[in-house]
Amino acid sequence: MTLKHMPIRWKITILSFGVVLFSILIGGIIVIGNTIESKEDALGEHAMITGRTVANLPDIKENLTEPAGWTKINPIVERIRTVNDADYIVILNMNRIRYSHPVADQLGTVSSGKDEGPAFAEHSYTAKAQGEMGTAIRAFVPIMSENHEQIGVAIVGNILPSVGEILNDIKKEILFVLFLTALFGVIGSWLLARHLKDQTFRLEPYEIVQLLVERTATFQAMNEGIVAIDKNGSISILNDKAKQILDIKGDRIGDPIQSVVRETKLLKVLQEGAPVYHEEMRVGDKLIMSTRVPIRVEDEIVGAVAVFQDRTEATKLAEELTGVKAFVDALRVQNHEHLNKLHTIAGLIQLDKKEQALEFVFDASEKQEELSRFLITKMKDYSISGLLLSKVSRGKEIGIEVSIDETSELKSYPPLLDKHDFVLILGNLIENAFHSFHGIKRDQKWVDISIKQDDTVCSIAVEDNGKGIPKEKKNHIFEKGYTTKGEGGSGYGLYLVHKTVEKGQGEIEVISQPGEGTSVLLIFPMNLKEEKA
Repeated sequence: MTLKHMPIRWKITILSFGVVLFSILIGGIIVIGNTIESKEDALGEHAMITGRTVANLPDIKENLTEPAGWTKINPIVERIRTVNDADYIVILNMNRIRYSHPVADQLGTVSSGKDEGPAFAEHSYTAKAQGEMGTAIRAFVPIMSENHEQIGVAIVGNILPSVGEILNDIKKEILFVLFLTALFGVIGSWLLARHLKDQTFRLEPYEIVQLLVERTATFQAMNEGIVAIDKNGSISILNDKAKQILDIKGDRIGDPIQSVVRETKLLKVLQEGAPVYHEEMRVGDKLIMSTRVPIRVEDEIVGAVAVFQDRTEATKLAEELTGVKAFVDALRVQNHEHLNKLHTIAGLIQLDKKEQALEFVFDASEKQEELSRFLITKMKDYSISGLLLSKVSRGKEIGIEVSIDETSELKSYPPLLDKHDFVLILGNLIENAFHSFHGIKRDQKWVDISIKQDDTVCSIAVEDNGKGIPKEKKNHIFEKGYTTKGEGGSGYGLYLVHKTVEKGQGEIEVISQPGEGTSVLLIFPMNLKEEKA
């Protein structure tokens, strides 16, 4: 088993236990250092007290000035050394001759110590020196005569115990502390490791890294844009496709979502916690299909994610196909209508009604040319003209008279809309008007269409004398998925119309009387920028 694949429990246990042992080691060094320092202070103080005791003994003062006085002084000093548990006591006269020493051969000899000088100037102090017996803490006390004149120096030395000796003295305490530390360190480390394991869905670190790499690669490879935010509204995920769709430059991870995408609705999802599926929305000049859902961890909302596609080109293509389909429908209906007219003409000729046949031909051609000329002249695009022409023909085929207001005109589109939006609006409104006659009988069935505009507004009106809309259903007709057509309806027609009206920042008004008919009026501003200003 390599270190990389070692279970996280063992890694944390070993690491935590190592940290604990290292901390104990550092703490032990500090404690031992403080212990040694305290020991030095205690030995120095004890030596100073012993030295002052020796320096004030009358027998010491009396014999210190005598030749060979060490024969009397040394026994006295040795008894005091034994009683006070000193390692050695040395008495020097002013000529630095030893009058007391633990080694008898040194008695009467001259001391050559380098730290004794201040003591012969009536100074009391302690010093640390390295000797044959080890490091010693020595106290220097001047010996004064009855006349207050210095006659010698008392030196008391205590050997400082080694580190090993200090550790040996407290080995039981050290072993007890190590045992408790090891016990609680291992238990605590194991519990911590288990908690982290549960928090990471029982995945090992290398597995988490692998998942992160795979997730990042997956997000970047997706053909949908992905944007995720945390609970503070800051971006946590932003793939390349999202940057491309939203025209975002650079790495914006960590930036507030509102500073990157102004039209975002992710914050609403984050606050309300309600998902939104397959909603069309416009971001800048692009139409996107977005799904936004909150991110929950243990029933707590910790963020939100949006997955979206650029539907601009697809929508234009679909609407373009709708326009083409309108032309195809118009041609199909006209072909059927022309066949009927040809049959009528053929019948008149067979009945030898030539004048009536010619009149019928001229009348039919004139009406068709008049309508085509009117649409081509008044409508901005052939797609709109083709759509209206097909609906007029379609109405004739199913027995509905479709009329276009003679004052209708469309020379330009509102600022936020284009021909694709108008195809969608007109196609759905007219088809709904056709459907309003389903299941009812009328002597006259008609649908009136009006498209008007001036410098300030553009309006679209579609009226019919169909069955109307019940009051209880009127408030739901623009909801996604709501339909009154049964299995044949998708529930998206009027929903898309409503979204297009919102896109163009227009208004929509529906007036309907059950059993009498419906009127739908759409109004769009033509000078949107001036109104905003």
